[in-house]
Amino acid sequence: MNKEFFQRVIKNALRLITRTDYLNCENMPPTGGFILATNHNSRLDSPILLSNPVRSDLTAIIAKEYRDNLFFRILIQAADVIWLDRSKADFTAFRLAVDVVKQGRVIGIAPEGTRSRVGQMLEGKQGILLLTSRAEVPIVPVGISGSEDMMKKIRAFQKPRITVRFGKAFTLPPIPREGRDEAMQQNTTEVMCQIAALLPKSYRGFYKDYERVGEIIRENGYAELE
Repeated sequence: MNKEFFQRVIKNALRLITRTDYLNCENMPPTGGFILATNHNSRLDSPILLSNPVRSDLTAIIAKEYRDNLFFRILIQAADVIWLDRSKADFTAFRLAVDVVKQGRVIGIAPEGTRSRVGQMLEGKQGILLLTSRAEVPIVPVGISGSEDMMKKIRAFQKPRITVRFGKAFTLPPIPREGRDEAMQQNTTEVMCQIAALLPKSYRGFYKDYERVGEIIRENGYAELE
């Protein structure tokens, strides 16, 4: 069975058990490599993103502890996966991710570094900068809302409403040698604020009071979501 078959299985399953809307898909380049940076509230965020209507060539970066999970064994039949060791700076995983985007494909990453268990954004980790500094491709932010309790609703025979909003592509300035730590923190914050600007206020968590979120909303003409 080929990859396209498993992708169809995942898309049809999501269509059957959820009501998922993909908004502003025109912000995703139809060709060429880019980094898809997302918030992360559910283990099912990867298949949700894989089922987008524009790019099926998504490679997800997934924590290696999920390798023995039955669902993720199915997922890797539908999408390429890079296993990440979260216990250390996994340079091998990031080198593989750089190769993916330089081949003109899409790499998906959650800069929070782990799944939020409270339905709100956590503080971003600087690991994404290992990828952005070497890949030299645009970042497309995406905000997913409604996935945080989807399994609970599915078990209760309810169809969860999930919304996936794609933002406008952006790039980060290079990290200078002087003031490196400050610049890295600023770049990480920029990525997270770009994601937060696509989410309702109740999802923004650590970034709910950041002025930069409002600036991004105004600069890009996004709707302010309650």
